[in-house]
Amino acid sequence: MGHAGSASLTIAAQHIFDGTDMRGPGSVRISQGRIESIGFDEAAGASIRLPRDAILAPGFIDIQVNGGGSVLLNDQPTEAGVRRIVEAHRKAGTTGCLPTLISDRSEVIERLAATAEGCLEIPGVLGFHLEGPALNRSRKGIHPDAEIRLPDRRDLAAIKSFGRRGRSIVTLAPECVPASMIDELIGAGLRIAAGHSDASAAEIGQAVDRGVSGVTHLFNAMSQLNAREPGLVGVALGDDRLFAGIICDGIHVDRAGLRVAFRCKGRDRLMLVTDAMPLAGTNDRQFMLQGREITLCDGRLTGRDGTLAGAHLTMIEAVRNAAALIGISLVDALIMASRTPASFLGLGSELGRIAPGYRADLVAFNPNFEVLGTWIAGVGSMGEASEASGRG
Repeated sequence: MGHAGSASLTIAAQHIFDGTDMRGPGSVRISQGRIESIGFDEAAGASIRLPRDAILAPGFIDIQVNGGGSVLLNDQPTEAGVRRIVEAHRKAGTTGCLPTLISDRSEVIERLAATAEGCLEIPGVLGFHLEGPALNRSRKGIHPDAEIRLPDRRDLAAIKSFGRRGRSIVTLAPECVPASMIDELIGAGLRIAAGHSDASAAEIGQAVDRGVSGVTHLFNAMSQLNAREPGLVGVALGDDRLFAGIICDGIHVDRAGLRVAFRCKGRDRLMLVTDAMPLAGTNDRQFMLQGREITLCDGRLTGRDGTLAGAHLTMIEAVRNAAALIGISLVDALIMASRTPASFLGLGSELGRIAPGYRADLVAFNPNFEVLGTWIAGVGSMGEASEASGRG
């Protein structure tokens, strides 16, 4: 959580979403990487004046990012690989993310564990997400069958080390692990999300009682809601203790499902995630996923058997889609992209708002949902549009 800029900076904007309300015109003063003040009078001497139609908002937080910029984390679990992924998503407004490793060999988990501490120095890395390997094969999705397993002591040692590496998450199928393992992982400082699971409502309820607090890509790769067995979907929708990520691309979840999820969970428990793959931020159409060819066609990433393989999605697109597909306000969509994931990660007093004392992680975008610039701890990365017309 370092990387703070040392200089003072004032950003003036006609529209400022402060994490709760849309306000403005006004200006945000930044000092030592944090928000010093937010004012709504004439911003004389502003360092940066955003275009009149631009919106300044808390930077997006994506807790599920498998890849981007032609890099899959499993293939390059290195500082260079993580940096490429983060930079690709920053261009789409993501100022904080959890690079995500899908089920893989013990050696790959250990390689990422060995480099994780250094990766936390990369602006935008908040921790890591280990999606697997303790998943249910009946709900494996694109995860390789050969790598799905109950973690042994070697795996556990590596996985637990991420509890000391930022705000990291493990996705597992609660019915496939002993309850003591959930206790052990939470005790190590990890957040646990249920996913790729065929658990009954009773099994999920017991896991939530033990401290499971999240649900990975709601509706996808999990037991569904039925009349006499609510499954993971039913518990996720009905239990306010659970945060749920959702892929809002119009492909993974039907519009009606998105609306049901929002009505049940609301903006304070439903989080936008990308589940992005290496093609994000590129013009490429294919990549290799653990020996399998994945193709992009009509916005879908699929293997040869038609199985969805993550999403071709960025956070600014997820925000746009949430407003359009769910029919909610831009304010609600922005909360789901910033304040809510910050709360899930235990960073609600640090990120997700534009308020004095908060870290200056910000995004500016226009009504066409084009990102004009981002700031992480006050250090900016401005796009051509705002460079050309926004500096005062």
